[in-house]
Amino acid sequence: MGQTDEGLRETLQEEQTLLQGGFLTVRRDTVGLPDGTSATREYVVHPGAVAVVPVLDDGRVVMVRQFRYPLGQVLLEFPAGKIDPGEPVWDCARRELREETGYTAHEWARACRIHNAAAYSTEGIEIWFARGLEPGAQALDPGEFLEVVAMSEDELDRLARAGELTDVKTLVGLQWLRQWRRGEWSLSWVTSGNS
Repeated sequence: MGQTDEGLRETLQEEQTLLQGGFLTVRRDTVGLPDGTSATREYVVHPGAVAVVPVLDDGRVVMVRQFRYPLGQVLLEFPAGKIDPGEPVWDCARRELREETGYTAHEWARACRIHNAAAYSTEGIEIWFARGLEPGAQALDPGEFLEVVAMSEDELDRLARAGELTDVKTLVGLQWLRQWRRGEWSLSWVTSGNS
C-alpha cells in the first residue's frame, strides 16, 4: 500500500464520560484533527464479543432467534455474547455456545474479527466456527430468552437475499461459511479437550 496514516489520525485532547452503564460506557471526546482544528466524537465503549458459527454434522448451522429491544423485533442470529473481563476469547466462544444453545464442540476455528459499528462503538466481534457438536441443555442467563433453530446455508441465503437476515455478525459469518465450503477461505481447526 505504501501509504501513511499520519494525515488521517485524530488525537485525544479531552475526554468525558457521559454514562457509565452495567457493561457499556458512553463517551464524548474532543479530538484534534489533522488540519489543526478540533471536533467531538461520541461513542460507546464496549468490552468486545464473540459470535459462533456452529456447524452440525448434516451441514446445517445452529442459529438463535431472540428479541432485540432497541429494534423492537426478533432477529435470527448466530449465537453470540460479550466477553467478560479477563476472559480469553476462545473461552467466551465455548461458554456462549453452551449457554445459548446447549451444544458443545470438539473442534474450533477462528475466522476473523469485525467492527460492526466503527463510527460510534469500540466493539470488536471475534467470529469462530465450531463443529463436532454434541447437544446438551441450555444455560441461559437470567432474563435471556431465545429459541434455537437449525438452518441450511440455502435457507439463510434466501433470508439474506430477501433482506430478512439483517444482523451484521450473522451476515459476515454466513459469508465466511460460504467461502470456507467453496475452499476459497481456510480455517485452522483445533481440538477442544474442554468444550
